[in-house]
Amino acid sequence: MLIRILPPSAVISSEITPEPTYYRRRDILARMGLGTAALLASGCGDAAAPATPAAAPAPGGLKIAKRSERAGGETVTPFETTSTYNNYYEFGTDKGDPARNAHSLRTRPWSVAVEGECEAPGRIDLDALIRPHALEERIYRHRCVEAWSIVVPWLGFPLADLLKRFKPTSKAKYVAFETLYDKEQMPLSRWSGLDLPYKEGLRIDEAMHPLSFMSVGMYGKVLPNQNGAPLRLTIPWKYGYKSIKSVVRIRFTEREPVTTWKQMAPQEYGFYSNVDPAVDHPRWSQATERRLGELFKRKTLPFNGYPEVAPLYAGLDPKKLY
Repeated sequence: MLIRILPPSAVISSEITPEPTYYRRRDILARMGLGTAALLASGCGDAAAPATPAAAPAPGGLKIAKRSERAGGETVTPFETTSTYNNYYEFGTDKGDPARNAHSLRTRPWSVAVEGECEAPGRIDLDALIRPHALEERIYRHRCVEAWSIVVPWLGFPLADLLKRFKPTSKAKYVAFETLYDKEQMPLSRWSGLDLPYKEGLRIDEAMHPLSFMSVGMYGKVLPNQNGAPLRLTIPWKYGYKSIKSVVRIRFTEREPVTTWKQMAPQEYGFYSNVDPAVDHPRWSQATERRLGELFKRKTLPFNGYPEVAPLYAGLDPKKLY
């Protein structure tokens, strides 16, 4: 894993049409329409912006990961690939559908409600969300249950930094997440086959782990809509469907929350969903994977190559992790 801490003067580039490079953090927030009344975590510009724009230059001279650079000995997957091959059923069930259809997602205004077992519940906007944090760049590996994988440089901040400000109580054993569900913006959602809105969850210790990340950008750019704009969860040691997109609600709970895929197919998708090559999906092997854009398969790594999370699951039956 490669982590870069952005200097105070550096900002990420915007995809709002036209696509200039902004050099001051205050400017990018203003140009994205991020006011105190609305959460506008980095979206892929407005609805008129192209779904798959060309990569923007690194802002302020910051060295952003390029395809030729490596994370843990692995080449970063091209932006053109990760921005056009997505699962986002609200915008279509084929991998290419979200890039074609997610332009209808309005990423401003936007707000996130935080509630449940905490001392300071409330609603937060992007300006208040981002201001206390120094945005980091983290290059993470990701594994999908369909035996494909990617390596992506994300921009964002630790999930724990967000959760702590709402002061979870001792009853907060889990953290539940919910995505936006708007039939007007997501007309294809009626054919998604899912019980929407999309829901996910983590144990509180998983959520507080240093690897758990809230992403507002990728490749030195604001998030494209199809990749989960304006704010998405990024959990690199779990299967990709745990990294919920377009988050609008976070809730601290005492009991394990309902999650979409476990609810839809509990025999195939468990709550933990940790990457474990020794536990096969009922319909395919998890032992190998293929990086998007590569010809040959490689062995799948336990916890997707992040062994530092293993102590979180000491004593648990590995088969229950999936």
